[in-house]
Amino acid sequence: MIVVRCEWCGEDPLYVQYHDEEWGVPVYDDRQLFAKLILDGAQAGLSWITILRKQENYWQAFDQFDAEKIARYDETKIAELLQNPGIVRNRLKVQAAVKNARGYLDILEKEGSFSDFLWGFVDGRPIQNQWHSLQQVPAETAVSQAMSKALKKRGFNFVGPTICYAFMQAVGMVNDHVTSCFRYEQVKRHGR
Repeated sequence: MIVVRCEWCGEDPLYVQYHDEEWGVPVYDDRQLFAKLILDGAQAGLSWITILRKQENYWQAFDQFDAEKIARYDETKIAELLQNPGIVRNRLKVQAAVKNARGYLDILEKEGSFSDFLWGFVDGRPIQNQWHSLQQVPAETAVSQAMSKALKKRGFNFVGPTICYAFMQAVGMVNDHVTSCFRYEQVKRHGR
């Protein structure tokens, strides 16, 4: 039996596993959402497989994405991170993680939940798209533009509309598996 997948994942076993098990499955946990947003920002200008390969290193280097700790990172800690070959050593991206941790904590304090804040952009339910080919999938939408604007207003960096849309796809706010993909219907059921 031939398994049909979204063509973007290719044949790399790590990419295939990510596509088959994680991508598009709704995530509601605050810390997981925060981590995914940081990782999507780190991916800017790179391929997602680069970040997938470094994901475990990110969890270690960034204190298991404990926002309280990250928000207190100083220049010494940032310099240490910039020497870590296990992550993308880009000063602006590392500094953005610190700023984003502060923004995340601010949202938790004012809104009570990062998850509710983010999922509010899609009325708490995944958008079920029906793309027949990868070429139909947009790079950004009005919703990702609104999310980007709101996050930037809260002090976040590396959260442009394209990054926000990739994030929305990854955490299941939109089901962008193509309709011929075996995961399309499975992910759709998660969203109900």
